[in-house]
Formats: sequence, C-alpha cells, structure tokens
Amino acid sequence: MSERKADVSRNTLETQISIKLDVDGTGQSAFSTGVPFLEHMLEQIARHGLVDIDIQATGDLHIDAHHLVEDIGITLGQAFKQALGDKRGMTRYGFAYVPLDEALSRVVIDFSGRPQLEYRVDFPRASVGDFETDLVHEFFQGFCNHALVTLHIDNLHGDNSHHIAETVFKAFGRAVRMAMEPDLRMGGTIPSTKGSL
Repeated sequence: MSERKADVSRNTLETQISIKLDVDGTGQSAFSTGVPFLEHMLEQIARHGLVDIDIQATGDLHIDAHHLVEDIGITLGQAFKQALGDKRGMTRYGFAYVPLDEALSRVVIDFSGRPQLEYRVDFPRASVGDFETDLVHEFFQGFCNHALVTLHIDNLHGDNSHHIAETVFKAFGRAVRMAMEPDLRMGGTIPSTKGSL
C-alpha cells in the first residue's frame, strides 16, 4: 500500500484552513483553530484513530464558530479522500462502541464513495462551555459530504454533554482506524463488486 498522506487547503471569505494528514501515523496532532473544545475533540480522532493531523485555521469567530467548524469538517473530509485514493486493499468498513462514564456512543463508517450521514445524538445542553453542541452535526456533515463516506452516529446513553461529544469523536476515530486498515486477504483489490469506490 502506497504512502497515504494529504496536504489540503481551503480559503474562503469566511475561513482559511490548512490540513496535513497522515492516515498511517501514530496519533500525533497539532491544532490552531481558536476553538478549544473542537481541538480537544479532534485530538480524540488523532489519538484513537492513530492518524497524524495538523490543522491551522482562522475564520470569522467574531460572528460565531459555525463557519470554521463546518469548514474544518469539509477540509478534513477532503484530506481523507485525497490520502486514501482509490481505497485499494483497505478494509472499507469500520465500527466502534465507546463509553465514557455514563455515556455510550456507536459509530459505523463505510468509505463507500457516497455521502450519507445518519446522526442520532441528543445533547442535554445547547453548549459545552462556549461551544454550541449542534456544531458537532455540522462538522460531521461537512466531513461526510467531502470524504464521500456513509456515516452512522448514534448516542445510546448519556447525561453529560461533554461526555457524549467525547464518546462520539473517540468512536469515530476508532471506526475510521478499522476501516482504513489494510485487508491482507483483499490484497491490492478495491473492496467493491463495482470495481471502484
């Protein structure tokens, strides 16, 4: 399997984002986004997905964090799509259940080439600190649309909004890690009867 890395930038009137990604990394991360809670969640993806992620981003935070969080999701999706190429020889599917105290979430992903998000997460609070919890959905919608993945996210239990969000991001990292693993029995073929993803 060839080197799976990406270097992607996105520049709009609202946000300026640069992402370096190594999907065969060791879980290293570096972030400068101005959104501390999002950085804490992105660190979960890196650590539990064993991917190296460097994200440098600025945006119109004087309005709110919506544009920046969504656009980071978009750009990270583009980076995964670029790094994985034609997905030859990879497992394709991944899933994970992750608990944190009272919270439990399940994430299932298919690098299908088709964007679809099924998201069932109800947060007890509208924000964690100054981070609006509905931005979690916006992040993953942006990721799905540009990574071209089918993604099911379900929070099964939880009372604490921080715990719920953290289980979602950790489970996402673990599911992505499983899906990206080389499938030795698959060899160098594309994991689809269509011959492309």
